[in-house]
Parts: sequence; structure tokens; C-alpha cells
Amino acid sequence: MIIQVNTDKSIETNQELVDKVTVSLERSLARFANQITRIEVHLQDENGERGGSHDKRCVMEARLAGADPVAVTNTADTVNGAVGGARDKLARVLEKHAARQRPPKGRDPFDSVSSL
Repeated sequence: MIIQVNTDKSIETNQELVDKVTVSLERSLARFANQITRIEVHLQDENGERGGSHDKRCVMEARLAGADPVAVTNTADTVNGAVGGARDKLARVLEKHAARQRPPKGRDPFDSVSSL
């Protein structure tokens, strides 16, 4: 799983921020690691230097193997809050995606194989 962090000109990109985001995503999404090929994280300060509440935005896009990419957005007062909220939303979306891939309850996924 490749994690790519992008920021706009008003958010300072440093290795500490990239490492913090990477570790957070790797820990939270470890159960989906074999399904995800890449995660792109885009951080923006919507108001720039003017300030304001809920002006930090995080967009996360997960590229899934053999499926369409999924994206989530979250805004918060801080970069950490925006990343945390987006990470949690992404985990819920991936969980729903994984649930749709499972066979329905009460149905044996190997029924079609046993009839051969």
C-alpha cells in the first residue's frame, strides 16, 4: 500500500507530517492492506492565511485492486482533526465495500464448486 501526501501552498509539508499521516493510515487500515494499492491524501487550508473555523480540509482517495477508487472528505479546525476524520470515514467506506464482496448470510460460497 503506497501512501502519497499532497498539500497546498498554505500548509507546510514536512517529513513529520507525512510520517504521522502514513503511520495513522497504516494502523487504521491494516485489515484492508491487501485490497488497497494506493491512498492519496490531499490537505488544503480553504481560507489560507485569513483563518476561520473548519477551514482545514482533507480529501482521501483509496485506489482498490480490481475496483473503482473511493474518496472521502472531511473538514476540521486542525490538520490532525481533518486527517483523523477522513481516515475514519475511509475505514467505514472500505468496510461497507468489503461487506458487499462477501456472500450473503446462509449461502455457502462453495456451493457452485461442490456440484462439479
